[in-house]
Amino acid sequence: MSDKLNIVLVHGAWGDGSHWKNVIPELAMAGHTVVAAQNPLTALADDVETVKRLVESLEGPTLLVGHSYGGVVITDAAAKCPDVVGLVYIAAFAPDETENLKTLLTKDAIPAGGAHIYPDAYGNFWIKRDKFRESFAHDCSEAEALVMAATHKPTSGRCFEDKPTTVGWKRLPVWYQISESDQMLPPITQHFFAERMNAKTLSLDASHASMVSHPHEIAKLILHAVKELEK
Repeated sequence: MSDKLNIVLVHGAWGDGSHWKNVIPELAMAGHTVVAAQNPLTALADDVETVKRLVESLEGPTLLVGHSYGGVVITDAAAKCPDVVGLVYIAAFAPDETENLKTLLTKDAIPAGGAHIYPDAYGNFWIKRDKFRESFAHDCSEAEALVMAATHKPTSGRCFEDKPTTVGWKRLPVWYQISESDQMLPPITQHFFAERMNAKTLSLDASHASMVSHPHEIAKLILHAVKELEK
């Protein structure tokens, strides 16, 4: 068995584990057990339980990495997983106990991509497929953005309303990647999260889908966090 940290990657709203496909090989080549959660996006508690069970399936210390809404999930899941030793946020929400996505999305600025989010008849939200690249992944190739748009899952309205019951970033080492061209989560809000958590930061001229468009830089940040934690 390897004594290296496990790395659990947690996708956000309108995505799935394949959003990490360009990052996973580099992390695995460094000798780590790397797994990507497949969140149902039905409620925060459901997604936290999914991540908790995934962490429990592994042996040894684990680093949680969350993108977008996945940041809310890792924030809440960390305290429920004794083996978690650090958190990495990738253009992600990092709420306190009193905060949810609904309030944080408009905290500092209304994101341009929000204009292309729409509800269905079942309490779920989608991104208009013909506006997906513009909103979510403008620096990704047309082919990558097309696949993300075609496969994106709906996100329940509950995910925007639910608040974390625990806040892992208050007790664990934290790293944060800021996407300066993000159209889904305003960069000013990302700076706020990073500063509030006293996170070690990486700033990229990237869209919301930075792990797709800048996989090497994201993998490098994650591996840097691992190196710091393994000292």
